Amino acid sequence: MSCGLLVFQSADFFDMLERMQDDYIPYPRIEDVLEKGGPYPQVILPQFGGYWIEDAEAPVGTPSSSESSFCEEEDGGEGMSPAGGHNYRLECNSTARAYRKHFLGTEHMNYYCTGSSIGHLIMSLKHEEAEGQEFLRIMLRSRIKTVHDRISLAGINQLPSVPQIAKLLCDDATGLKFNPVLYPRGSQLMVAYDEHEVNNTFKFGVIYQKFGQTSEEELFGNNEETPAFKEFISILGDNIELLDFKGFRGGLDVSHGQTGSESVYTVFRRREIMFHVSTKLPFTEGDVQQLQRKRHIGNDIVATVFQEDATPFVPDMIASNFLHSYVLVQVENPCTEHTTYKVSVTAREDVPAFGPPLPNPAVFRKGPEFRDFLLTKLINAENACYKSDKFAKLEGRTRAALLDNLHDELHRQSQATLGLSQPGEEDKMENGGHGGLLESFKALWTATLLFVQSVPGGAVLIVALAVTVYYLSASL
Repeated sequence: MSCGLLVFQSADFFDMLERMQDDYIPYPRIEDVLEKGGPYPQVILPQFGGYWIEDAEAPVGTPSSSESSFCEEEDGGEGMSPAGGHNYRLECNSTARAYRKHFLGTEHMNYYCTGSSIGHLIMSLKHEEAEGQEFLRIMLRSRIKTVHDRISLAGINQLPSVPQIAKLLCDDATGLKFNPVLYPRGSQLMVAYDEHEVNNTFKFGVIYQKFGQTSEEELFGNNEETPAFKEFISILGDNIELLDFKGFRGGLDVSHGQTGSESVYTVFRRREIMFHVSTKLPFTEGDVQQLQRKRHIGNDIVATVFQEDATPFVPDMIASNFLHSYVLVQVENPCTEHTTYKVSVTAREDVPAFGPPLPNPAVFRKGPEFRDFLLTKLINAENACYKSDKFAKLEGRTRAALLDNLHDELHRQSQATLGLSQPGEEDKMENGGHGGLLESFKALWTATLLFVQSVPGGAVLIVALAVTVYYLSASL
C-alpha cells in the first residue's frame, strides 16, 4: 500500500512539475515560430526568458533608462554626434573623468584615510566660485564607489572638517582620520585610478544569419559574403590588412595571419573599434563548432547580427558567458539607392537600458546617420553591460584592489617626501648614514614648498606649521 501511495504521489509530483513548466515558459520555441510562417520578428526571447527586447513591435517592454547608472558625457563636443542634428549621445560614467576635468591642474587639496569602517578612503577638495557664490567640490573614493558632489557654502561661516565632509557623503563611515597627500605626483596617481574603467578601445562581433538558422554551428559556418553583407560591413568601418596593422587589434593576430588576413576597423569619436567579422575569421574544415570564430566572437560583450532575409534570432543561440547584448540589423532593398535597415536590440535582463532609443518605426536609410546611430548604440551597449551582475562583481574586486594600492602608494610617497624613515631604514639613521634634526627640517621644508601648489594660498602657513608641529612631536 505504501508503494502504491508513493507511485501515486510521484505521478502527482511530475504532473505538478509539468504544469509549472507549462506556466513558466511563456515564449514559443524558434522552431514553432518558423513553423507558423511569416512575417517574423527580428528577435524572440529564449524559452526561459532572461533577456529584454527594445523593439516597438515586441510585446516585452524595455527597462526604464533610469535604471542605468551611466551618465551622459558632460563634454558636449565629445559626447554628441559629429553631425550635430542626430542627437546620438555616447554614455559613460562621468565620475571617472571628474578629477581630470575639475581638479587636475588647478588649486585643490587631497587627503587619504587609513582603515575607516569601510576601508581606505581618498578625498579631493576644491574651493570654487561661480556667479558670486562659493562652492566646495568634493570627490570621495572608497572601495565601493566614488562620490562626486558640489555643495554650496552659502551661510556657512566655518568650513566643515575633512572627516565631517566624508561623513556627509558616506554616512556609514566611522573611524575617520585623514592625512594630507604630500606627494607632488599624487594627482597623476589619482587620475590614473579614477580612469581605470575609461575605455577608448572596443571590439564587437559581426555575425551573418541566413534565413531559418537556429544554432551557433549554422551561424559560424557561414562563409559567403553577399553584396548586401559587404555593403553593411562597409558602413561599420574600413577593410584593413591585419599583417603589421598598428592600430587597436582587438585580440587579432597581426604577425602570423592566424586569425585571418583582413578585418574591419574604424575610429569613431576618438575611440578605436575592431570588428570580429565571422566570415573573415578562419574557417576550419571538419570543425562543426568553428572554434576559431567562436573564440573571438564568443568573448566579445556585444555583437551585431546581420539578417539579409527576415528571420528571427534568439539571444541564447550562441553559448557564451561574455555576450550580453545583440543589435539586430535587417536589410531591405540592398545595394540600391533605397537601401534601408531595420534595427532591434536585445540584452540580458540585468543589463540596464542604454541609448540612443530606437525610433518608431526603427528603420534607417543607408547613410551617415545610420552609421552614427549604430556605432553609438554598440558602444553604449558595452558600457551598460559592464553594470550587469557578472561584470559589476569583477569591477568591484578590481576597484577595491586598485584603491588599496593607491592608498598605500600615497602614504608611502607622502612619508618619503617628509623624509620620514620607512621600515628597515632605522638602522641607517642610528648609524649616522643620513638624517639628523637639520636634515629633517630641510626635508620638511622642501615638502612644504612642494605642497604649496596644491593648497589654497591662505592656508599654506597654517599647513606648514601644523606639519612642523606634528613632526617635532613625533620626533621627541
